[in-house]
Amino acid sequence: MSETNPAATAPVAADTAPHRYTAALAAEIEARWQDFWDAEGTYAAPNPKGDLAGDPELVARPKKFIMDMFPYPSGAGLHVGHPLGYIATDVSARFQRMTGHNVLHTLGFDAFGLPAEQYAVQTGTHPRVSTESNIGNMRAQLRRLGLGHDQRRSFATIDPEYYRWTQWIFLRMFNSWYDEEARRARPIDELVAQFASGERALPGGGSWDGLTGAERADVLGGHRLAYASDAPVNWCPGLGTVLANEEVTADGRSERGNFPVFKSKLRQWNMRITAYADRLLTDLDELDWPEAIKLQQRNWIGRSEGARVDFPLDGERVSVFTTRPDTLFGATYMVLAPEHPLVEKFTGDTWPEGTREEWTGGHATPAEAVAAYRAQAAAKSDVERQAEAKDKTGVFIGAHATNPATGEPVPVFIADYVLMGYGTGAIMAVPAGDQRDFEFARAFGLPVRCIVEPTDGRGTDTATWEDAYAAHDARIINSANGEISLDGLPVAEAKARVTEWLERTGTGEGTINFRLRDWLFSRQRYWGEPFPIVYDEDGVAHALPESMLPLELPEVEDYSPRTFDPDDADTRPETPLSRNEEWVHVTLDLGDGRGPRRYRRETNTMPNWAGSCWYELRYLDPHNSEKLVDPEIERYWMGPRDGMPHGGVDLYVGGAEHAVLHLLYARFWSKVLFDLGFVSSAEPFHRLFNQGMIQAYVYRDGRGIAVPAAEVEERDGAHYYQGERVSRLLGKMGKSLKNAVTPDEICAEYGADTLRLYEMAMGPLDVSRPWETRAVVGQYRLLQRLWRNVVDEESGEVTVVDTEPAEDTLRALHKAVDGVRGDLEGMRFNTAIAKITELNNHLTKTGGAVPRAVAEPLVLMIAPLAPHIAEELWRRLGHTDSVVHRDFPVADPAYVTDETVTCVVQVKGKVKARLEVDPAISAEELEKAALADERITAALDGAGVRKVIVRAPKLVNIVPA
Repeated sequence: MSETNPAATAPVAADTAPHRYTAALAAEIEARWQDFWDAEGTYAAPNPKGDLAGDPELVARPKKFIMDMFPYPSGAGLHVGHPLGYIATDVSARFQRMTGHNVLHTLGFDAFGLPAEQYAVQTGTHPRVSTESNIGNMRAQLRRLGLGHDQRRSFATIDPEYYRWTQWIFLRMFNSWYDEEARRARPIDELVAQFASGERALPGGGSWDGLTGAERADVLGGHRLAYASDAPVNWCPGLGTVLANEEVTADGRSERGNFPVFKSKLRQWNMRITAYADRLLTDLDELDWPEAIKLQQRNWIGRSEGARVDFPLDGERVSVFTTRPDTLFGATYMVLAPEHPLVEKFTGDTWPEGTREEWTGGHATPAEAVAAYRAQAAAKSDVERQAEAKDKTGVFIGAHATNPATGEPVPVFIADYVLMGYGTGAIMAVPAGDQRDFEFARAFGLPVRCIVEPTDGRGTDTATWEDAYAAHDARIINSANGEISLDGLPVAEAKARVTEWLERTGTGEGTINFRLRDWLFSRQRYWGEPFPIVYDEDGVAHALPESMLPLELPEVEDYSPRTFDPDDADTRPETPLSRNEEWVHVTLDLGDGRGPRRYRRETNTMPNWAGSCWYELRYLDPHNSEKLVDPEIERYWMGPRDGMPHGGVDLYVGGAEHAVLHLLYARFWSKVLFDLGFVSSAEPFHRLFNQGMIQAYVYRDGRGIAVPAAEVEERDGAHYYQGERVSRLLGKMGKSLKNAVTPDEICAEYGADTLRLYEMAMGPLDVSRPWETRAVVGQYRLLQRLWRNVVDEESGEVTVVDTEPAEDTLRALHKAVDGVRGDLEGMRFNTAIAKITELNNHLTKTGGAVPRAVAEPLVLMIAPLAPHIAEELWRRLGHTDSVVHRDFPVADPAYVTDETVTCVVQVKGKVKARLEVDPAISAEELEKAALADERITAALDGAGVRKVIVRAPKLVNIVPA
């Protein structure tokens, strides 16, 4: 550390007292120390090797890797709700440095995505220009808060040297497959070798050498971890792009623009995350995450045990997954999702004899009925399709399958309550045991066969039933054929027996199903990572060689996708990249021995999730141009260790809203990279902490329009804006709600340290809390009192003395040290501040000069929370080193425990005496002391004692006879 003393050049603050701690003095102190930290590299975390290698003594310490969730650099800048988590991780990082750890704490920017592209469409400004401007503004705001980030490690996902590696990871997935037997990803070349040697049979038979290039690509596409397929997507013609599920409202319209959204099949890139479903589920148990987040991931993955049942149909089979194979004898019809790939194949040309009128939807042929119904279903969101509506809709496709248990023909329908995204996209309908199937059967006049004996008195005549009967602890009935009988069995035993029969007869097998679907990875947008993929004249996808990375975004004149008639579901996207003809059609030599050839580039881009799936790794080794990350550096910061069997970041702080998207995607990428040997950590984030939200009051006028919160007046318990009464409701803080308060405002009025203390003192970190600007002054006064306890406001001289503290002051100090240390370790920042305040108030009330032996530990205790004033006071106290790497104070146990505590003695519930007793006194000794006290003897007045209740050492309650 430098010997320079920035405190010595502190300018005088203009106030009544020339050296009072004011907002102006705070601003000067804070700016000066921020410059000092930058110049000295105070927060640089050394690596064990590489260009960021540093102090061996620091590297030898235990490490702590502390992270915030990737921020998006909004043009609106920060409001005071945004820094809550950033301040919390900064306090944690500072505390860990002071307790002997080498701490990696930095921050980058997740900068691709829709907001910058929308702004570009509106203004014509290149997304990079606006995004980099926003990053610069956000960096300045965060710096002003005194966050101790290692700036050498910061980056943005839009940096070509960053997304080069995002593209590289995509290619590793494109060139990998998941080996179910080995339960890990392996290079695709190993699968090719198995097909070529005959070790693994080709689907449909034949030899590898006999396949064309396109046919080989199709086979491998069924195994690759990154693959293109015709996938059902949310197509929004009015926006000209495919939307993620979270961008579609519950009524099936786009969140942006309120346009209709249709289900449509488009060629899209996908990630085979389903291959990892079981591992993603199992490994949750080893993570230190909130149980609520684990539950959300478990539900999203959705593991269920059951059986696959094959229903023969026209020489082929339609497979269904059911968790109740014991009800197979009650399956009287089948339903396919409208998007099911077999619908077109099995849809008849004419209605079979006996087709009921209500099955046809009023159409002359099955093909017409299916086409009309598909269009109707495409206009609904998945939420609408799953809604428990009484009116069930669907059409018969003109074909019958065969129930493998009964041998009976069962009509096949399509209906919108069956989704392609769950199971196989087909169900065996058991109307007696499922309410939706029951309602559908009633609407379409289909049989309802009782196969579980009711215990509610309704009987087995389903014609009299008003609803389905679902039971998991009843007996099976009406379920027998010449080969198997389930009659009389309980459900669990019936499941096992019918599953064994399915496997023995080749009509199904026991299986585990997951709700999790493969990850749709394409976007029809400009501002995202380009896919490092080109297509040859046969449409076969080829990976770009690593030497051609990064594939950078080209310049385009128009950033917006082409829009269409919002109601025209038959249109197809036209992406911004497809308009750059010179970029799309290229001649390349891919190094595959075929020489230069003409190719067409992929014109979709990756979703904004891509860059945030692996960014923790880039923080470790940010300037490595040869490898994703150096293995030794990755092991040092993220490798498995005691209590962390899968490795990962030590502390990850962010909002709970990312439970099943970012967090699940990042876990998937980590497992693939682990399987392929690039990292030692199979999980990205070992400990997860979800901070709450800072809320603010939203004021609305009679029209429901938000009005500026700062201009609202309160009179007699009511609120008024420009004389008109307005409503008030606690909600989010934001520019659109006109209730945002910027950190710049608070820093200007009170200083950054005050803002930091206030946000940490508002309540438990994981609980949402309302912002109250008027309450900020409380923490400002704490810092002013702390300042006065060290510095004379008139002379600016340090007033501490080198005398021994009084006994009560020593006890107050060591209790505070013990409590604050525990609170900071447990991220209970609000109670830590309360204990610091209590000690500071004790010193103020004691009066006189503060002993150095108390002042210095107090400054060190507050340093993680209010680092600027701590640095200033530490330097004024005569030290030349920074508080950042100073040891956190350690409590003396002899002073932590009180010599005596006050015990309250009650008679008939009323306090009659107070005793000063040893904190370690036993219940028996305390009872004797209470009964011997003359005040208690007088209160009993000769009455005997019926009962004595003792809560040592603080309470005795005596019940007279």
